[in-house]
Amino acid sequence: MDPNTYNYQYSGNVPPAAGAAIFGIFAGIFALVFFILIIVYIFYAICLMKIAHKTNTPNAWLAWIPIANMVLMLQVAKKPMWWIILFFIPIANIVMAILLWMGIAKELGKPEWLGVLVIVPIANLVLPAYLAFSEMGPTPAPPAAV
Repeated sequence: MDPNTYNYQYSGNVPPAAGAAIFGIFAGIFALVFFILIIVYIFYAICLMKIAHKTNTPNAWLAWIPIANMVLMLQVAKKPMWWIILFFIPIANIVMAILLWMGIAKELGKPEWLGVLVIVPIANLVLPAYLAFSEMGPTPAPPAAV
């Protein structure tokens, strides 16, 4: 037999039970991931709504609507609305998320460096809960007139 000649005899016959089992496994994994994502979305919406209530920001219910929740976050942080465009630009959105969470932390009387935690895995799940459910710190003084 020539070593350069390949003669694979694959018939392509996969038992239906094996195909169904593989489909079931993937469907189960998809359902689990989808369930976890829904739980995380609800968690973030509750935290953002609580933050909006603490800062007396109107329309706290916007926390439940995708994209509109970014508008609510901009209102809480007292940032310009045109910043929302920057959230759709790769790399810039990471910088904007940090700046936005820094502004939210400042409005809640917390250290601004907490905004950097939004890019740290696991810490980005704890940050909204900490800001939402901890006591408000001293409110920042308005800038002095020069």
